Amino acid sequence: MLKNWINIFIYHIKNNKLFTALNVLGLSIGIAGLIFAILYWNDEQSYDQWNPNKDEIFLVANKMNPTTYWSSSSAAVGSAIQAVSPEVESFCYLSGDYDDDILYFNGKKVQSDRITIAQKNFFEYFPFEFTEGSQKGALPDVNSICLSEDLAFKLFGNETALGKKVVLRKKALIVRGVYKLDQKSAYNPACVVNFMEEQIKANIQFWGNFQYVLLLKLKNPEHQKQVTNNLEKLYLENLTFRFAKEQGISPKEFIRKYGEVKPVLEPLSSVRLHTKTGGLTEGKGNFQFLLTMVGLSVLILLLSIVNYVNSATANAVKRAKEVGVRKIIGASKYAIIQQFVFETVIISLFAILVSLVIVEISLPYYNSFLEKSLVLQSGQFYLQLVAIFFITVVLAGILPAVYVSNFEPLKVLKGNFGRSKNGIWLRNGMLIFQFGIAAFFIIGSYIVYQQIEHMNSKDLGFSGKQVLNISYKNIYGENITNKDRLNRYNTIRNQLLHIKGVKEVSGGGFILGNGPKSVISYHYKDKNVDGNNIPIDFGLLEMLKIKMVKGRYLNPKFAQDTVNSMLINETALKLLNEKDPIGKKLNWNGQEVIIAGVVKDFNLMNPGEAIPPMSFLHFKTVPWFTELLNNIYITVDPKTMQQTLADIEKMWTKKVDTEYPFSYDFVDKEYKRSYSNYVKQKNLFSLLNIIVIIIALFGLFALASYSIERRMKEIAIRKTLGAETNVLLKELCKQYVVFSVIGFLIALFPVYYLLNKWLENFAYRITISIYPFLIGFTALLTLTLVVVLTRAYQATKIDVLKYLKYE
Repeated sequence: MLKNWINIFIYHIKNNKLFTALNVLGLSIGIAGLIFAILYWNDEQSYDQWNPNKDEIFLVANKMNPTTYWSSSSAAVGSAIQAVSPEVESFCYLSGDYDDDILYFNGKKVQSDRITIAQKNFFEYFPFEFTEGSQKGALPDVNSICLSEDLAFKLFGNETALGKKVVLRKKALIVRGVYKLDQKSAYNPACVVNFMEEQIKANIQFWGNFQYVLLLKLKNPEHQKQVTNNLEKLYLENLTFRFAKEQGISPKEFIRKYGEVKPVLEPLSSVRLHTKTGGLTEGKGNFQFLLTMVGLSVLILLLSIVNYVNSATANAVKRAKEVGVRKIIGASKYAIIQQFVFETVIISLFAILVSLVIVEISLPYYNSFLEKSLVLQSGQFYLQLVAIFFITVVLAGILPAVYVSNFEPLKVLKGNFGRSKNGIWLRNGMLIFQFGIAAFFIIGSYIVYQQIEHMNSKDLGFSGKQVLNISYKNIYGENITNKDRLNRYNTIRNQLLHIKGVKEVSGGGFILGNGPKSVISYHYKDKNVDGNNIPIDFGLLEMLKIKMVKGRYLNPKFAQDTVNSMLINETALKLLNEKDPIGKKLNWNGQEVIIAGVVKDFNLMNPGEAIPPMSFLHFKTVPWFTELLNNIYITVDPKTMQQTLADIEKMWTKKVDTEYPFSYDFVDKEYKRSYSNYVKQKNLFSLLNIIVIIIALFGLFALASYSIERRMKEIAIRKTLGAETNVLLKELCKQYVVFSVIGFLIALFPVYYLLNKWLENFAYRITISIYPFLIGFTALLTLTLVVVLTRAYQATKIDVLKYLKYE
C-alpha cells in the first residue's frame, strides 16, 4: 500500500511540477520565518534561566517619578535592609556598566571592555562553572580577580592562570579563579574584580546617591512583598523625612512638592525582558519586538498553510476521478484520508529541509541584523521543530484529505465536481483570510516606514556634520585628583588645536544618542526638577550648533561660568514655570547656581524618546564632573580631512594614549545608530511584507486556477453563445474583487489598533492618516487583478470543443 501511495505521489508531482514547487516553497518560507523567530525567542528567554538562584535573587529598582525607573541604588540600602528584614539572606552590589581597561602580565597587555566591579559574593549570585579555582572564596579581597576562559587564554595561553599576578589600573591582582562564560546572563563579564567594597564604604552615608546596582537574595521568594514594604519604610525615613527636615517642611508637603522614591523588586529570572529600568550590563531585551517577530512569523506560517490548503484543494479537481475509482473498488474514506495526509507529510518534510537550508544560508545576515550569535543547535530547538512539523501536517493535511474523501463517486465519474456550500464557504473564507493578512502587512509596513522617515526628517536641534567624537580614556586612580584630570584634558586640547585643519576642540561628558551619565535634582521655589547632567567645556554647544532661546552660552570671559552658572533647556524651563529665568538662583545638589541661559531643546537620546530636562554646567563648576569627561569633540576642515585625521591619530597614539587604539566617529553617524533598532523593525516589516505578498499571490493563483477550472464548461458555453472576452474577464474577476475588499475591511481594525500601540513607544510620532489605507487597498486590489486577470485571460483562450464534445 505504501509503495502504491509513493508511486501515485511521484506521478502527480511529475504532472503538477508548478503546484508542487509552489506548495513546498510557500511552506518552506513560512516555516523558515518561524524558525528565525523561535531562535530569537529561545535566546532572549534563556537569560539567567540556567541560574539555580534566579527566583530568589531580586534587582532593587527605584521608581523616581511616574515614568522613570532606575536600576541603581544608594550604598546605604544593602546593609540597612538586611538589618531590618530577616527575609533577606544577603545582598550584592555591582557596577551598572562594564568597564573598559587593559590587563598586563609579564609585558603582555590585553584590553577588555567587559570588566565588572562587584562585591566578593558575586559568584554566589551568578554561579558560573569554574575550570580553575572555585566559586567559594573567588574574590576574598580587593587584590583578587577572576577571569573568563577566553580572557585567561589571551593572557596566559595554555598555562594555568590560578595564582598568577596581573596588573589592572596599576594594581597587582592575584587570579583566584577561571570560569566558563557559556550561559546567557544579565552579567556576562570577561573578568570580575572586588573593587566595590571600598566604594560602598566611602559612600555608605549618602542615601541620595543612586550609583550602584543592588541585588538582594531572599530566603523565600514569597517574602518579596514584606521586603518591599521594609524598603519603603527605609526610604521614607532616610530620604523623605531627612530632606523634608532639611527644608523645614512636613514630609507630606515634601512629597507633594517633590514626590518620593518608591522601591520595586524585580526577579532576576525576568529582568532581561520585563524590567522597568534600562536593564543591567547586558542591556534590556525588546519584549515588544520579540512578540512582534513571533506573532508575525506565526501569521506567515498560517498564511503558508492556507496557501497549501488552497493549492491542494485546487489540485483535487484533477484527482476527483482517481478518488471516485478508488471508492468504487472498495477504498474507505479513512484510507483516502491516510493517503492524502501521507502526501502532506512528505511535502512538509521537504519543506522543513528546504527551510533549514534557507535558515542556514541566511543566519549570518540574521545574526548581523539582531546583533546576535544564534546557531541551529539545541535540544529545545529540535523539539520545537518536531512540533512545527506535526502542527503543519495537521493543519495543512487533514482539511484537504477530508475534503477529497467526501467526493461522491457517481458524481465525479460523470464529471460533476459540484461540492456543498460548506466547502465553498470554507475556501472563500481562507481566501479572505489571505487578503486580510496581506492588507495588514501592506498597510502596516507603510505606517512603520512613515514613522521612521518622520524620525529621520525630524529637526534634532543640533548638527553633527563634520564633527568628530574621539573616545577619550580618562585617568583614574587613588592619587589622581579632579584637577589632574582637567589639566590633562586642557593639555590635550591645546595640542589638538595646533594640528593643521583642526578648527575647534571641546570636551563633553555625554554622547548624543546614549543619554546622560548622571541625573541630579534641583529645586526652585516649590518646583523640583530631575535634571540630566550635561558636563561641557566652553564652545561645545556652539560647535554642535545648539541654539539659545534666552540668555547666553557659557563663556570663559565670565568668571562665574566656572563657579556657579548653569544653563537649562526649554523642557526644564516649562517645569520651573518661570517666564524670566535668567539670573534666577536654584538649589542644585545643595549648591546655589544661577541660570545664565536657556538652551533650545535638542534630542539627547534617540528621536523617538521625549526630550528630558537638562542641566548644562562647565566641568570646573562641579569638580567631580571631570570623571565623566570621556569624549572630545573636534571640527575639522573638510578639505584636509584625511590628512588631519592622520595627524590627530599620530599625535594621539604618541602623546595621549599609547595603550589604546585611536577611536573616533562622526557625531551624525553615531547618533543615527542610537535608533537603529527602529530602522531594523522597519526593514523587518518590509521584508515580511514582501514574503506575505509572495505567499498570498501563490494562494490566490491556486484558488483562481481551481475556481476557473470548475467553470471551464461555463466559459466554453458562454463563448459559444458569443460572449466577448472583456465580459468573461469581468465575470471571472468579480468575486475576487469582492473578497479582497472584505479582507481589507477585516484588516482595518487590527492594523490600526496594533500599529497605534507600536507608535506609543515614540514620544514624537506620526498620526495615522487615511493614506496608508488608500495605498494598501490600491496595492491589494492591483495585485489581485494582475494575478486573476492573467489566469482568467488564459481561460478565455480555451478550445471550446475540448470542453463540449461529450455534451
